[in-house]
Amino acid sequence: MIRLGTGRLERVVAVGAHCDDIAIGAGGTLLSLCRAHPGLRVDALVLSGGGTEREQEEQEALAAFCPGADLRLTVDKMPDGRLPAHWADAKAAVEELRARTEPDLVLAPRTEDAHQDHRGLAKLMTTAFRDHLVLGYEIVKWDGDLGRPVVYQPLTPQAAEDKVRLLKEHYPSQRHRPWYDREAFLGLARIRGIESNARYAEAFAVTKLTVDLGG
Repeated sequence: MIRLGTGRLERVVAVGAHCDDIAIGAGGTLLSLCRAHPGLRVDALVLSGGGTEREQEEQEALAAFCPGADLRLTVDKMPDGRLPAHWADAKAAVEELRARTEPDLVLAPRTEDAHQDHRGLAKLMTTAFRDHLVLGYEIVKWDGDLGRPVVYQPLTPQAAEDKVRLLKEHYPSQRHRPWYDREAFLGLARIRGIESNARYAEAFAVTKLTVDLGG
């Protein structure tokens, strides 16, 4: 197994189609990054939930998941489940995000995600941020679309527990969902940990990766 680091991180972009997507897919990674790089700038974009209780949930949650970071969050108002019909608006939001930052790392949904909103946003990200490292996070759901990831971020037991705690604490609107529980989140993290020789981990897909091993 090869372990590669990215050096000093200064800017990260994190995007989600819905409030809680970022935290579910990459919350442990954000916690680890922000704790390791105080003052890290995090530009976050969520396409739906603006003007609802979910926007307030997202603001408070991402502030907790990005301790000590310079967090800049935008929550748009596109309707949940309708991203294909609002493609132009979604593309404009992503292009606006791209224009205001030059990130070292991008966290986004996977292009193979079964949910049309997740998948559509993922495809926009890989074109808007074509010269950047874009890691596609995974979200467990009834579609059974979990694949075979190629990138892993190990999580300390504390980071994994903190992620589960913050998800439960900051998204009360989702607690009624049968899949939204400790067993689901920690169970997947344990499986990804086994795959990466760690106790816990978050896993990601990557569409394209350029390396310079002789530089």
